[in-house]
Amino acid sequence: MKIDAHHHLWRYQPTEYAWIDPESRIARDFMGKDLATTLEAAGVGGAIAVQARQVPEETRFLIDAARSAPILGILGWIDLRSPAIEALLEADAHPLIVGYRHVVQDEVDDNFLLSQEFIRGVRAAVARGLTYDLLVNHRQLSSVVAFIESVGNGRFVLDHAAKPDIAGRGWSPWAEDIAGVAALPNVLCKVSGLVTEADHVGWKSDDFERYLDHIFGLFGPERLIWGSDWPVCLLAADYGETLSLIEDYIDRHCPAERAAILGGNAIRAYALPLTERTPDP
Repeated sequence: MKIDAHHHLWRYQPTEYAWIDPESRIARDFMGKDLATTLEAAGVGGAIAVQARQVPEETRFLIDAARSAPILGILGWIDLRSPAIEALLEADAHPLIVGYRHVVQDEVDDNFLLSQEFIRGVRAAVARGLTYDLLVNHRQLSSVVAFIESVGNGRFVLDHAAKPDIAGRGWSPWAEDIAGVAALPNVLCKVSGLVTEADHVGWKSDDFERYLDHIFGLFGPERLIWGSDWPVCLLAADYGETLSLIEDYIDRHCPAERAAILGGNAIRAYALPLTERTPDP
């Protein structure tokens, strides 16, 4: 089964999604039934829903959406800096919640990850067997190793390969910093969200080759996970193009690892049940 390990859903409101250009094609509702239709058309059997708002209601919104889509797990949002984090995690517990994410890329402090309150909260989450997804930009990447070493044992997933500047052909220090993260054995990396780091209108598959070579070489196929970043990817490519970009690379470089990158590694990273989930009729 192919698993899309990174997608979003929302009921669009300009005030709640200020990062979305109100004139863009994603400035509308994207709900569970939309996801189900998209996955079926692409031959993808299940997905991981990822938070897009930093409010407690976001996680419950995604749980409700799972009634109409084959959502296998949810990366929700919780106030990881709260002094009452243990009680919050207990109250938030649900079989579909496989981990949490904070939108660190929007924090003005490039060392946000290193605050003791945040480290304590993430440590509490991973101690419960949950996964923490890291959403950082290439400027914040340099603090990831110290953050993970401070948290200690746990499963971590680096979203969007830390967003290299593909459109600007940026390389250093992203290339060196992500190598340091890849040296940590408990970190997996999502090959997701790359099309929106490229030229939205004029990108070519060759634009990604150098970056994919680096990512695949560092993490190895056993620690890479595919995700579409739908519907954000629609700013630069349709769902099928986003999937084909990675499938084509896999077929040329490591075809024997296709099933792992397109599903198996996500099962391991998020401790997913090994059965398909059927939405409510």
